[in-house]
Amino acid sequence: MKKYVRMMLLVLCISFTVLPVQPVNATPIAILEIIKAAVKKVIKAVDLKIQRLQNKTIWLQNAQKTLENTLSKLKLDEISDWTEKQKEQYRKYYEELAKVKAIVSYYQRIRDVTRKQMQLVDEYNRSWQLIRQDDNFTANEINYMAKVYSGILNESLKNIDQISGIIKSFTTTMSDAKRLELINNAADRIDGNYDDLILFNRQNMLLSLQRAKTANEVETVKKLYGLP
Repeated sequence: MKKYVRMMLLVLCISFTVLPVQPVNATPIAILEIIKAAVKKVIKAVDLKIQRLQNKTIWLQNAQKTLENTLSKLKLDEISDWTEKQKEQYRKYYEELAKVKAIVSYYQRIRDVTRKQMQLVDEYNRSWQLIRQDDNFTANEINYMAKVYSGILNESLKNIDQISGIIKSFTTTMSDAKRLELINNAADRIDGNYDDLILFNRQNMLLSLQRAKTANEVETVKKLYGLP
């Protein structure tokens, strides 16, 4: 993806004058809306699952505490007579509690990764609005930038698919190691897409500053992009 962005930046700098005219409305808005809806759906689903698991955690902790209190009240000679059924129940509570806590941590990690995806969407939305207000870019150039943004957003759709796959994995016998690998892969991809977007936005700002001919124009560009 980085190679793709750098290639597009090069073309932006040296080949704008030969680009065919396309309507300015050819923006990746449709893709953006799909991503936003998908991200919100994932975050809502994850938050709901975390809430349920946390409730289950509280119940298990209370059940385990009750058993521990019962055990602490027994005399040493009574402990040995503690039934196998009670021991097995205690063991199951403990194992289930550990399992639930692990799943909660996975879901929290997925939520963090998904929110980074939302940051990417917000950053694109902000940058796209600014670029369309920048008088230093022609309609052809803006439409060409839209193609780059579309490429990044299309990659983002793949991230959502992967995250959805991870959520579904909790209903299968997938190992913790494999699940963690998938989460880390999704996080790496989102970080890469986000970095590509930031790089592309920075290059566009620098190009606009280079085209500003007077001090007033320079200040106008800086104000537009919130530069010091």
